[in-house]
Order: sequence, then C-alpha cells, then structure tokens
Amino acid sequence: MSLIATLARLEAFSTGRAQPSATVRHRHLSERPLVFVPLTTAGEAGAPLGALVGTDRDAPRLLVVPQPRDRDLRFTFLADLADVVLPHIEAYTDVVEAAERTDTDPETGKRVKVEVDLCADAPQLIVPSRAGLDFVRLLGRSMRFRRTAEQDPETPYPAPPRVPLLGRWLTHYGERSRVPGSSLLLAMTDVLARHWATGQSTLEDQHLGALLSWIAPPEGESGAEAALRVGLARDDRGQLLWPPAGPATDPAFDNKLLAPAFERYDRARTALAAAEDGLEADDRFGALTKAEQEIRELVEKVTRPTWDAVWQGLDRLRELPVGAHVEERWTRDRWSFTAHRDRITAGEPPQPRRDDAVTAANKLASREREQARLEAQEALDDPLVMAGRRLAGEAFAGEVMDVVMAYSEGKRPSPRPLVTVRTEDRPQLGERVKVYRSLGGKPQSAELVSADGDLLVLRVLDKMGRGKEPEVGSVPEKGDRVCFTLFEHEQRGGAKLPDPEQTPWTHGGPPGEAVPEAADQPTEEDVL
Repeated sequence: MSLIATLARLEAFSTGRAQPSATVRHRHLSERPLVFVPLTTAGEAGAPLGALVGTDRDAPRLLVVPQPRDRDLRFTFLADLADVVLPHIEAYTDVVEAAERTDTDPETGKRVKVEVDLCADAPQLIVPSRAGLDFVRLLGRSMRFRRTAEQDPETPYPAPPRVPLLGRWLTHYGERSRVPGSSLLLAMTDVLARHWATGQSTLEDQHLGALLSWIAPPEGESGAEAALRVGLARDDRGQLLWPPAGPATDPAFDNKLLAPAFERYDRARTALAAAEDGLEADDRFGALTKAEQEIRELVEKVTRPTWDAVWQGLDRLRELPVGAHVEERWTRDRWSFTAHRDRITAGEPPQPRRDDAVTAANKLASREREQARLEAQEALDDPLVMAGRRLAGEAFAGEVMDVVMAYSEGKRPSPRPLVTVRTEDRPQLGERVKVYRSLGGKPQSAELVSADGDLLVLRVLDKMGRGKEPEVGSVPEKGDRVCFTLFEHEQRGGAKLPDPEQTPWTHGGPPGEAVPEAADQPTEEDVL
C-alpha cells in the first residue's frame, strides 16, 4: 500500500467517511451492463443455489435451484442462465467496425497491416465481489467440457445444448478478469475500493453493503457505524437485514430457513412420486409448487439487497469523469472479445484445462506488462494517483526556471535543449537517468544532467521534430509547470518465446501427438 493510500485510510477512519483515492474513473462502464448476483450452496463450491441476473435494475431475472443436489435441476438452472446471458453476448457479435491489425506475412515474414472486423462494442458482466469472479471462472470450467445429447447420444447426464457454449464464454471472461485494467468482467467491490479509501480493512471492503456505507453514510451516522450496522444487524428471527450474497450464504439462513425449506420440498416431491391417482397427484403437485415457491422467495430475499447495492455502486461510479486512457483499454477488451468470437465461429475446441508452457508464459508476461501499463496510465490520467508516485520518488513536478538551447555533437547536430526545473519533490534520480513527460499523448524523454538542491537540469532528447530548431510547443518554456516520471509510459514487449513444438523438455515439451482429452472429467466441485 502506498503512503498516500495509507494517509487516505487514516483520514477516512478519523472523519468517518470514505476518502477519494482517484479523481477520475479508471474503469470502463457499459451503458447496459449485465449484472450477475450468484448464490451458492454452503459447503458445495460448484453447486449453485440461485441468482439474480439481467440488465434492468427494476426487473431482474430470478433463477433458483430448488434442490442443488439434483443434477437435473442444476442443469436446468444452467440452461436458464444461458438463455439470459448468451442472447446478451450474441447481440454484440454482429455489430462490427473496420480496424487495422498488424500481422506477420506468412510468405515474407514481414509485419504488415491488414484490415479486419472489430466488434463495435462488447458486453460487460458485473458481479458484486471478488468471490463472484471466482464463481464465474468455476462455472465456466465446469460447463465448457459438458457433452450434449447431440454431440454424444450415449453420454451420461447430457447437458442442455447451450450450456457448453456459455461455459466457454464465462471461461473467457474469467480469464480476462485477471488482466489488469480489463473491464469485461468487474467485481463492484474492487472497482469501488479502487476509487475510494475506507477506514476498514481490505477484507471488510469485500462486503458491498459495508463499502457503500463508508462512501455514502446515512445522515447523522458515520461510515464505521453504518458499515457495522449493515454487516451485523439482524431481525427478530436472527436473519441478516443486509445479507452479503457473497455468493456464500449466512449459516443462520442455511440452518433456520433454507434447510427446512429443502426438507419440505423433498417430502413434497417424494409424495408426488408416490401418488396413486390423478386427483391425489394434483394436490401433491400443488404442495410441491408451494414448497418450490418458498425457496424462490428465500433466494430472492437474500440476493435482492446485493442486487440493489450493485446498481447503487454503478450510480456512484458514473458520477466520476472518465480517465483519458480508459477507452484505449476498453478497445483491447473489444479485441479480446472479437478474437474469442472468431474462435467459436471457426469451430475451435474449448479452452484447455491447463495451458502449455509457452501459453502460460505468454499470459504471465502479458499480465505483468498490462499491470505496468495500467499503473502508468492511471498516474497520467489522475493527479491524485500521480501525487502518490511523487511521494514515492517515482515522479516529480515543478516550474521551469530556465531553458538553454544546446545541440548534439556530430555531422548533423540535433537540438538537445537544457531545461532547469525547480521542484520540491525528492525523485530518486541519478546522473543520466531518463525521465518522461506526456507531450500530446506521447512520452517525451529527457535525462538528468545535474542536480543542485531543488534545481534539476534536464536534457530533452526527442519529440522535437526533425528540423534544426525544435517544433513549437515541443520544449517547455520558462514559467511552465511540468511533471516528469521516472517510469516509462509505454511498455516494451518481452523476449520472443519458442514455438510450442520447440518447448524444452524441462517445460513439458516438445509435445508429441495431440492426445484427445476426455470431455467430461468430473472434479471434486462437480460431484455432490
């Protein structure tokens, strides 16, 4: 945690109200996001109990599994979920725009630009907390290898037709959520905690209701008092007034309400199966319907407060202006969405359970690169974030005191002006260390020539045009306020990794003939 983040938390604790840790919004928010509030059965990591899902805050779709131990009922839940999620996703796949992409020419090996179709927008999925991200990944893993009756008529427990496709999409969204700066799949608690600092721990910030209590406490109540009430207040039956739907349930809810409801449902279903005539079956079917409706009401009562809290969080985030680099990161999300659409259209198999060595290394390198890029872009977009980098000695700001024109040595001298900056910051600079400032959205580099107290002499190195004299505006002028960073604004690509066929034996290669993987290997999460 940075020093400025620690100071913000201390101030939030002393004032009783969350303090802004950003002045702009650093994540993309869709105009019509798909909100997903899942609920799982206690003790069963892969057994869904129910969910609220939809794009209309006033009319969510309620999905319930009246008996999570019944595999057929769980498949019905997944099929209903696919009927809601897949049409929303597919509505974005056909609306495209022309874009350029750099590819390698297979004949010449040169890098060439080709025109391709890029989805004009991408569907955004929002869950309440970080545990919701894990559940989306778990659902994707458990669904994408399921076999349908059309694929294999002899498969036991065939899945409904659209379930494997939904699993592939959820897997992609779950993987994309691990890329820093991605906004395809967001946890509301993480996004809010990025923009506001509370006086509670980061673990307590994962309770969406408590987090919102710090950001906007009720009149006459501090954030700490409101968060404590939201987290612990119970009714006369011992039930939480604001259940977190985390997606785990509260033990008091499980023991006092849910378990008896399951027992009544099981008894009603057993009685219906034992009915001997039509009239008796009608009566017992009515009892079964009543028992199922009771479970539906319990699930809706538990998930609705979290559903409303997610939309309240969206309202809070939309009040912030959008950061300058947010659209650029969302464009990369659109490229990712388009690429996965193309893989599905081409009939490629589902994502493997385990990545090979080269794919895993590429993913790790890409996430590290995106993390560095995200930190740089957030600092460039947000003065409050840049203040934290300045406190850490990773940037400095000051006033230009003098500018002296100088030139490089050689047959064709280039301008290398010397800029003297007075700063009260204490950057971790050494002689000839490069620093960078944003000039028209591009990084301009300079190097330290000398330092004398609070005066720094910098030599500007590039972005001044190709003439003998610098272009107008490319060199700071006396009296200007400037900000330089010690970190690069753009990230360089890493070393080229070998092809999968050239993977060394120390990393599991080279691979032999492709061995078909069993399509439906049950895991501990799948077996009840």
